[in-house]
Amino acid sequence: KGTTVAASTVWRICIWLALSAGPAGAGEMWITNEKDHTVSVIDTKTQELKASYNVGLRPRGIIFAKDFSELYVCASDDDRIDVLDPETGVVIRSMPSGEDPEQFALHPNNRYLYIANEEDAMATVLDVTSDEVLAEINVGIEPEGMAVSPDGKIAIVTSETTNMVHWIDTEAQRLFANTLVGQRPRHGEFNTDGSKLWVSSEIGGAITILNVATQQIEHIFHLKIPGVSKDLIQPVGIRLTADGSKGFIALGPANHVAVIDARTYEVLDFVLVGRRVWHLAFDENERHIYSTNGISGDVTIINVASLRPIKTLKVGRFPWGAAFRPD
Repeated sequence: KGTTVAASTVWRICIWLALSAGPAGAGEMWITNEKDHTVSVIDTKTQELKASYNVGLRPRGIIFAKDFSELYVCASDDDRIDVLDPETGVVIRSMPSGEDPEQFALHPNNRYLYIANEEDAMATVLDVTSDEVLAEINVGIEPEGMAVSPDGKIAIVTSETTNMVHWIDTEAQRLFANTLVGQRPRHGEFNTDGSKLWVSSEIGGAITILNVATQQIEHIFHLKIPGVSKDLIQPVGIRLTADGSKGFIALGPANHVAVIDARTYEVLDFVLVGRRVWHLAFDENERHIYSTNGISGDVTIINVASLRPIKTLKVGRFPWGAAFRPD
């Protein structure tokens, strides 16, 4: 009996080590650094920093084209969108935006970029194939979060000061609804089938789950970490697994990432990361999730299976956004 228990224990340890320490598939995680005006590139196979490239002033939002042929970066203090060739890291052109673009989302058609312009109280719709501004939509004060539904029919904007989610009909390019949520909403994330929208409220310390069909609130939950002051728990970035089982939430100055059961909204774990965690991104097959830790100037790599941090990498000053590019 003792031999069986020992063998079983060794087997479990081997499985845990394989899940926790093994390298990811080949690819790159691109990180925007607000105060360096750069993007850092991490090799997700070796989990090492491989390159850094200059972009416009105060880069924040970052997203790849659907075919990964171009990389778009919000150069917030230059009031523009920089377009990079990901093979060389060179800025090949810049596109117009409104004032102070912070976050954006690309329509499934791979052409229409929806941009939240924080200082303009406006969302800009930009055709990335022609650099033409298709629409400018007035929204609430200090818009930040932006997302497009999986079917491409709806875009949403969160306005930090108005405390609302604004719903945009992407065919008509106009607002059709507004939903009041918790204080200072920073990010919105659709689930895989587009039926639910998760919204983080930074100062409210809450996550609001909205029914997309009705634009009504279905559920609200607050997060509490033992030993961490309530005022430090400030949800920002959200990422949901493709299978709909888990939600990962960056908790700002609480220096943790919350892991949530996406069906019951119960907390599964809190993962300690670097200081002032902003945003999150999965690597290939969602094996790891990377957190950008602004004040500590690093990125934490979390194993999604074990929910354990496995490595922290220094990048630039005040890392903010993250986007994955497969090999």
